[in-house]
Amino acid sequence: MRISRTRLKAPWRAPAAAALAAAALSAIDPAVAHAHFTLLEPACYSEQNNLGDPQKSAPCGQADPGKPVELTGDVTTYVQGETITLTIQETIFHPGHYRVSIAPDPESIPPDPEVTPGSTPCGSTVIETDPQLPLVADGLLVHTAAITGTQSVEIKLPDDLTCENCTLQVSQFMSNHAINNPGGCFYHHCATITIVPREGEPAGSGGAGGKSGEGGAASSSNSSGSSSSGDGGTASEGGGPGDGGAASTGDGGSAGAEPSDSSSSSGCGCRVGAAERPTVAYVAGLLALGLLRWRRRR
Repeated sequence: MRISRTRLKAPWRAPAAAALAAAALSAIDPAVAHAHFTLLEPACYSEQNNLGDPQKSAPCGQADPGKPVELTGDVTTYVQGETITLTIQETIFHPGHYRVSIAPDPESIPPDPEVTPGSTPCGSTVIETDPQLPLVADGLLVHTAAITGTQSVEIKLPDDLTCENCTLQVSQFMSNHAINNPGGCFYHHCATITIVPREGEPAGSGGAGGKSGEGGAASSSNSSGSSSSGDGGTASEGGGPGDGGAASTGDGGSAGAEPSDSSSSSGCGCRVGAAERPTVAYVAGLLALGLLRWRRRR
């Protein structure tokens, strides 16, 4: 569930006059009409006017000519792996779709994808069916007819992603459109978000020490003959199950090692050396002692 409460602002509510003006502009020449949208959830990082401006320049509309960004300071907090709700309102229609990226900061947001011209310079662009970070979702709200009112879509955050004050970008691709300067065939909004770890889990992927079977380091078998599961154990040192080691009880020896000649019930994996064989000097001494005793008896 979302932890923080998004602060929504009144300026996104388009007056009737603005809506009529937008419709008239579109009817005059669709190729020069400018599609616009407002970001309602998560809270936009900047103030938006009734059409959603500033929003042309990538990555966050921060360089629109004559429309300086006014930061809101809003931060929305989520939990890693959470399914979140994205809510937008398209204020001027053009066919297209939306995409979402998450990066540590605006400068790390990837550039807009390439566009193939059609009947207008903004013809089509690729939709990633298997998005990879920093891209989180693509092909959202695909439409060829006007969509009215607020539109919401659910997006699942990556299970292994946590961050503090990172940037979530929502970009809109517009087909049947002239080239914007700046922005090309895209409009952009950003939100500042924090993604905290799930309860009981460390931040990041896997956590300290790694998960079972994912690089957890095996402990030495010299004292206990057992180790934690994982791929990091050395087979010749008595690693635990999963990396060639023997069971945690019994000999405790590792795979490929010779069996212990004398092992305790504690599972010690230490090998006890074999007893030394009698030396020649030792045998000669015994013979000499026996001969001396024999002479004394005579």
